[in-house]
Amino acid sequence: MTHSSSSNAQVKSMSSQPMSEQETEALIAQFDRESNVRHFSGVPDYLVKGLLLFFTAYVFWVTLIATVPEQVRRSAFLGILIFLGYILYPVRQGTRKRVNYVPWYDFVLGTLGSIAFFYYVVNFQAIISRAIQLQTLDVVMGAIGILILVELCRRVVGIPILVVAGGFITYAFVAGFSLKRVVHQLFYTTDGIIGTPIGVCSTFIVLFIFLAAFLERSGIASFFIDLANAVAGFASGGPAKVAVIASALEGMYSGSSVANTVGSGSVTIPVMKQIGYKPEFAAAVEAAASTGGQIMPPIMGAAAFLMAELTNIPYPVIAVSAILPATLYFTGIFLMIHFEAKKLGLKGLPKESIPHFGKLLLAKGYLFLPVIVLVGLMSIGFTPAYAACFAILSTVIVTMFRKETRFTPASLIEALGNGSRNTIGVAIACAIAGIVVGIVSLTGLGQILISLLLTVANNSLFLALVLTMIACLILGMGIPTTANYVIMATITAPIVVRMGVPLMAAHMFVFYFGIVADITPPVALAAYAGAAIAKANPIKTGVTATRLAVTAFIIPYIFVYNPSMLFIDTTVWQVVLMVITSCIGMFGLAVGLEGYLLRHINPLERLAAIAGGLLLIKPGLFTDLMGLGLIGVVLVVQIIGQKRIPA
Repeated sequence: MTHSSSSNAQVKSMSSQPMSEQETEALIAQFDRESNVRHFSGVPDYLVKGLLLFFTAYVFWVTLIATVPEQVRRSAFLGILIFLGYILYPVRQGTRKRVNYVPWYDFVLGTLGSIAFFYYVVNFQAIISRAIQLQTLDVVMGAIGILILVELCRRVVGIPILVVAGGFITYAFVAGFSLKRVVHQLFYTTDGIIGTPIGVCSTFIVLFIFLAAFLERSGIASFFIDLANAVAGFASGGPAKVAVIASALEGMYSGSSVANTVGSGSVTIPVMKQIGYKPEFAAAVEAAASTGGQIMPPIMGAAAFLMAELTNIPYPVIAVSAILPATLYFTGIFLMIHFEAKKLGLKGLPKESIPHFGKLLLAKGYLFLPVIVLVGLMSIGFTPAYAACFAILSTVIVTMFRKETRFTPASLIEALGNGSRNTIGVAIACAIAGIVVGIVSLTGLGQILISLLLTVANNSLFLALVLTMIACLILGMGIPTTANYVIMATITAPIVVRMGVPLMAAHMFVFYFGIVADITPPVALAAYAGAAIAKANPIKTGVTATRLAVTAFIIPYIFVYNPSMLFIDTTVWQVVLMVITSCIGMFGLAVGLEGYLLRHINPLERLAAIAGGLLLIKPGLFTDLMGLGLIGVVLVVQIIGQKRIPA
């Protein structure tokens, strides 16, 4: 009876097939609101493509050529996007069928929103001269612009970020600020909607979104999957390790953990199930790896550029500082997958299905050149905007080597249109995040929150970090990466800095915990998307993903207490030693959490392995020796026990 059930389950598992393109698109639309757009046919399709190309031309012109005041540039940027947003995004989520019209009310709302922002563009000098003495028409236009922006955000991004922004606006009115004062702060100053977040988005991030669209069109995603197969497909539990490598590479430029989970997970999750991984584990692997892609340098889901702008720390320094934490994150997931595979007795993929590494690099390795161009140019002093433009150009050039990847006029228009379309969600989220920044600046709420938390923490750094972590996990639920980081940097990072933590470490701390909200129940969008593909329990998937990503909950505390992990005030020798001991620490942590090394280990051995792993991850000679000792004891006990098994 048991054998029969097992066989049936295996047959059912083996019947799992990668999702079709239509199924993938439907799933992305379900969990990633930014992808839930109207698809037009006929003449309307040409008109919409024309509008998207107009926006593309505007972006490159205003970023690389024109010289206009920041307020004018940012307001015009949002004015165009709001009109496009109402054309593309329906009032509620639905099927992705093709249509040939836009409802009259969406056309009216888009036009009114665009007029409101262009009202500021046209009357910029007069409004600046009036300062806070706004006229009635100024207030009306500002209020209309804010309300229409909020509705578009509901459609494109979702409600969670609106709940946060709405709470801050309510606080401003409760604190006694008038409508005129709030509208002035949010709509007409660079401390609000057209503040730093939308400034960075309209200058840097938008170009990286275009670069991501071009990379996607070049076929680099399938190259990453093939590359990961060549590197790890043969190993125990190979498909899961392939998923980790591919998602890490894709996630660094995709900017969306949900889209990354569905995009690569539609291929990797069914294969993981086929070789014997449980559905929840397969979905959790993809969700944890895809979410981790947002912390992967050099691009870090475009948040690295926001961090550089908000902290005044050079971008190359941020990218280098993020290397070791990101490496440890993926090392931890990789090792836990390995021990889970050993525990279940899973094998790798058949040799004939694995690409040859050398041949693959020779055939498709050129697809990675745009990323090399990007990093190289920024390393020698090019601005992110110019580096992104050259990387886009290099993408077009390198794809000419093969007929199947070569850009045609149609595919070029498609890539540009996708870049424009993908910009809408990020820009709207950044604009709403600007509301939070504006209210904090207007009311002084940031200082109030800092004082309150320091009082509750009673000057305990650890307690302050725990409370900050909880705030980040709550505020980060269901919010895109860029807006997520802006909110964290505005509300929670100053709290950590006030406790004496270096600026870089404080911002990395809140960034990490804002990101892992995507896999932390109850609102774990990436985990839920993976569960939908695997036909698994969403809550169990979220819990498993959180366990796999446990290093993301540990490492931030380590680099706060010892910033040398971020390469702050350290030497080459210290870095080398840190990398070695931290990787051994991840080994111990994975053994303890999975409960397996050479064989199943008992609870006491698990505790020793976990304790040793944590001690080794924390830099320091004493902790390293203690950690090595504990893991060494567990290893010796395992070897002795393994030798006794045959007897």
